[in-house]
Amino acid sequence: MSDPRMTLQIQAVLRAALSEPTREWYGLQMCDATGLPSGTIYPIISRLESSGWLESRWEDPHELAGEGRPRRRYYRLTEDGAERARVALAKAYQQRPSSARLPLGSTPRPATPGASG
Repeated sequence: MSDPRMTLQIQAVLRAALSEPTREWYGLQMCDATGLPSGTIYPIISRLESSGWLESRWEDPHELAGEGRPRRRYYRLTEDGAERARVALAKAYQQRPSSARLPLGSTPRPATPGASG
């Protein structure tokens, strides 16, 4: 099992998963959390699961309670995967140029028109 390449999209998925590391989620919830399309999320989930960072289970049909939708596949970080994700994100953060780093948990601010900086 090799570690996945730390693309910005994989980093977004890992940050979202680490926000509640023991929580189960399904693919479309991760799309909502990251803003990434399903065509990006599902291959990432597959790579992370193949690498042992995630585990999954199919929703029990009894959990549907007549909702009239297909069963969902739920994912969550493995204990080892959560630790590896923390280390990988810290390493990726340190490898960014200092001008691209933001304090953890912050978001970039749009430039003010006409301001020089």
